[in-house]
Amino acid sequence: MVTGHTGFQGGWAVAWLKLLGAQVCGYGLPPATRPNFFDATLLDREMTSVFSDVRDRNSLAGAFAKFQPEIVLHCALRSNPHFANREPVETFSTNVMGTVHILEEARLTPAVRAVVIVSSPSCDKNGASNCGSVCDASMASVELACSSFSSCFLDKSRAAVATARAIDAIGGGDWGEGRIIPNLVRSLTAGEPVQVLEGSELQVLHVVELVRAYLLLGQRLFESGQGYSGQWDFLPAAERKFCATRIAKDFVKLWDGTESQSSLPEATQEASPAFYGEDDRARAELGWSDVLPPATAIHWTAEWYRSFYTNASTAWYTTEEQTKAYMRYAIVGAVG
Repeated sequence: MVTGHTGFQGGWAVAWLKLLGAQVCGYGLPPATRPNFFDATLLDREMTSVFSDVRDRNSLAGAFAKFQPEIVLHCALRSNPHFANREPVETFSTNVMGTVHILEEARLTPAVRAVVIVSSPSCDKNGASNCGSVCDASMASVELACSSFSSCFLDKSRAAVATARAIDAIGGGDWGEGRIIPNLVRSLTAGEPVQVLEGSELQVLHVVELVRAYLLLGQRLFESGQGYSGQWDFLPAAERKFCATRIAKDFVKLWDGTESQSSLPEATQEASPAFYGEDDRARAELGWSDVLPPATAIHWTAEWYRSFYTNASTAWYTTEEQTKAYMRYAIVGAVG
């Protein structure tokens, strides 16, 4: 089961799982933007798709009872600070109570053996928020809820729970608010000047890097249980930081051969998040590391959007080909 399957990361996770031949149930709200990855890739083919809210306990219980998932990937969390600042109550209720409902259904469903909660870099290793934002505080509460359920209810059960803490990713099919690539795409498709804040620094990871991390973690939880529970941090290599200006110029050049200019007001440009985690555990115990060069990540992202806006029906093919290419890339990288 993948919650938030109509979103960006959840959608890519479902696409990869379908390529692997998994039986997938997606559970989430209808897509929040037009266009969106879910509709563009016709993702609901050959899977079970449930449009509902993780805060709807009865609906969620029914989905668990009917589908009997063995692995749960919970991506239906609100991690966008723009939304959180506008809708603080909905952010807390979705992130905290939505996650609690997932954990409770995992506790009550005998088939469940692994739960991966996709979190964000908003709290330290003890679950304490490092800044006072609504988004960070809600994610810190998620960490505490997972820790509590693990120790009080799931410690001796078949279900093992882990939180996967990762930065925002880039990749095709993201039309979310306030992030650099969707902002660029909106400007380019509207024929408006491309703008970016000079000097802003971003860490670059393609979405397939993070989906691979979640699937690896889910596999280990399923096979080995509690030894892989707890918090996991997934970070790009230290040298993979780029200024937003360079990312924008590279993306625009790949799009149509032009250069980006001028700058956005500070309030509307994506800021580089502070990540308080350490990824040594992921590299040592999961064998995960980011293997896709940033230039390739940007190239694949531009290729996906350019292909979509040329011929929207190519979205699934491009997603499938990029996922297959990454799978080959990751194997070669691991061996090398």
